[in-house]
Amino acid sequence: MIARPLGWLAAAATALTLLVAATAPRGVNDAAIIADGYPAALSDYRLFGDLAHRRPTARVTPYHLNTPLFSDYAEKERYLYVPAGMKAAYDPDRVLDLPVGSALIKTFGYRQNGTFRPLETRLLLHRASGWVAIPYVWNADGTDALLARAGTRLPVTFTDPAGQSRTISYKVPNQNQCKECHALAGTITPIGPRARNLNDGAQLQALVTTGLLDRAPANAPRLARWDDTTAPIAARATAYLEVNCGHCHNPQGAASNSGLFLDRPDRDAVARGLLKHPVAAGRGSGNRDFDIDPGHPENSILLFRMSSTEPGIAMPELGRMTAHDEAIALLTRWIAGMPSAPRTTRN
Repeated sequence: MIARPLGWLAAAATALTLLVAATAPRGVNDAAIIADGYPAALSDYRLFGDLAHRRPTARVTPYHLNTPLFSDYAEKERYLYVPAGMKAAYDPDRVLDLPVGSALIKTFGYRQNGTFRPLETRLLLHRASGWVAIPYVWNADGTDALLARAGTRLPVTFTDPAGQSRTISYKVPNQNQCKECHALAGTITPIGPRARNLNDGAQLQALVTTGLLDRAPANAPRLARWDDTTAPIAARATAYLEVNCGHCHNPQGAASNSGLFLDRPDRDAVARGLLKHPVAAGRGSGNRDFDIDPGHPENSILLFRMSSTEPGIAMPELGRMTAHDEAIALLTRWIAGMPSAPRTTRN
């Protein structure tokens, strides 16, 4: 028997090893989350094993909110990432306490012919120095999203829930504008995944089961769904205001000087706007005397500003080019149903 050289066998084994390594699923790029700077593409974070179809990598977990933030009728896909060996900490009232190395991923888009088309993905990354926010804009074929620190505008045509076709100049915020909503006492912080807003009866416990959350009490408080017609209208209305306005209208938020605090339903009536005079009576008040005039939605500054799309009047100031007609109708019914109370006008 003639001995055969074994070099070919070693070469074949090496090639097979390289092939397996190249095709094996890779985990999240933790270094990209915690290091300084920002990768040029969303794919560099490896948050999705199949980015074109937005199929998440292990430990990148989809979640939903009972009452979401309105953003020009855009659909949103939300994901939470917590590094291996770590857990988020439950708090009944605040956003989940997420450890360093965590990420919140939110993709905005619209449906075209029944298919979701992503426009942008916003990342909140928890670094040792604190949270940072950064937007990425998707390419035309939906295979990746590129860093867009300066933001941009994108023409969008979509059909709203009433069947009306709308065309808008969709705004992707620049990195500094992210701070206008996400800054609490000057520090960037998540505003969406509050335990109360995640609690749908099963989601918190599912996060515990998968090892991403430390606990979920059986009696955990729950925020109402704004569009749940079986829930009390006051719970629905205050939930909507908490989510859409409370991140600015709170004692540490950007609108703290207004004295209008919508972050909690248990604040006193005047702080929540009932028969409250505005701090500044300019064009933003629409010549109305009260933020909320009980029994009189037509006289309420809150609805006047929510219904406007004019810069300097529209509220919220960022994140929308359209009025949320369905929410305005809900809040109109809520205010109209309040008993009228004695009122004083400005001198």
